[in-house]
Amino acid sequence: MANKTSKKSAKVAMKASAKRVAAEAPKPERSVAKSSARKPTKAATKELPAHHAVPKATATKSKSPAVAAKPTLLAGGNPQIAKADGDAPVQAYIAAMPGWKSDVGRRLDALIVRTVSGVRKAVKWNSPFYGVEGQGWFLSLHCFTKYVKVAFFRGTSLRPLPPGESKHKDVRYLDIHEDDQIDEDQFAAWVKQASQLPGERM
Repeated sequence: MANKTSKKSAKVAMKASAKRVAAEAPKPERSVAKSSARKPTKAATKELPAHHAVPKATATKSKSPAVAAKPTLLAGGNPQIAKADGDAPVQAYIAAMPGWKSDVGRRLDALIVRTVSGVRKAVKWNSPFYGVEGQGWFLSLHCFTKYVKVAFFRGTSLRPLPPGESKHKDVRYLDIHEDDQIDEDQFAAWVKQASQLPGERM
């Protein structure tokens, strides 16, 4: 009996010694590379069928490219186009002219380009301007409710005089209504004369 008791005591002592050694042993350092990300939820870790296993970035519907907004029409249907030099802003203005006015704008632009080689173009104050490099601007267009107004900046020097008067002493106007027939020969003659005169510096 004493022998059994001593064996049992020895086993208890060995276990206690083993626990003490384990407790005193240095603990292994935690890996520095351990991810700080949260554990995935059960829903996230749930396996999906192969045809559903699409990366999140490609699973969402792709947005269509932004469509360029049409220019705002100001009073009288005049397109609001940012001030800029070149043909592009002028074409944007003409394309935005409402209804029949856009056709008039295209015809006038084509006549001016055909008449004045290398004509300079720009949009200023929501109006297309036409000029000659080094000479200034000789003509502009502007939309009003019932007509398109052509302004010749040295109009009083043109022959014959364009019909519309202005409060500015040098300026004359040509107003083109929807049903008016444009005399292209006369318009081209005015444009040619105007392009040969000193223009406006703006």
